[in-house]
Amino acid sequence: MPLIETSAALLILWATVGYLLGSIPSGMILARVLGLGDLRSIGSGNIGATNVLRTGSKGAAAATLLLDAAKGAVAVLLARWLAGEDAAQLAGLAAFLGHCFPVWLGFRGGKGVATFLGLMLALAWPVGLLCCAAWLGTALITRISSLSALVAAVSAPVWMLLLGATQMLVLGMLLAALILWRHRANIARIRAGAEPKIGAK
Repeated sequence: MPLIETSAALLILWATVGYLLGSIPSGMILARVLGLGDLRSIGSGNIGATNVLRTGSKGAAAATLLLDAAKGAVAVLLARWLAGEDAAQLAGLAAFLGHCFPVWLGFRGGKGVATFLGLMLALAWPVGLLCCAAWLGTALITRISSLSALVAAVSAPVWMLLLGATQMLVLGMLLAALILWRHRANIARIRAGAEPKIGAK
């Protein structure tokens, strides 16, 4: 954990800002603007990029991925610039929680993978790049998005230890645990051999 140097009031402020940024439902907004339908009634019903891809629009899926990642990155960078490293980590965590549990959607959001990758890139870009590489490598081999997410998340604390980014270790382990929990149904399908491949409708 980083040293807590920011006042409690400012930490609460940046947690709120991070949550509100993270809770913007990028995928649902793009799907509606582009006339792709209601993501809640498509595929898994998730609001993330993988489910947007099931609408058949690769462009919309890519845009959702970038926007969801940007939510985490912007929260971190703003908090670091205007407050400090402690606020940056808290804002990143709050952005992740905002994506997973957005108040606007009855606290039923996405699984947070793109937001996780975005905030990791902003907090420590070498760690973020290695997490992205872990996701991409697993996706190329297995073509299973959820398994790729799990590998990327679980690898994050390992990269932090190897690169000496130990001030992020508690956050990394917490995010990895949350991603595992959010993917518990996917894990059951992977074990049963029933998890759909990337791009499957």
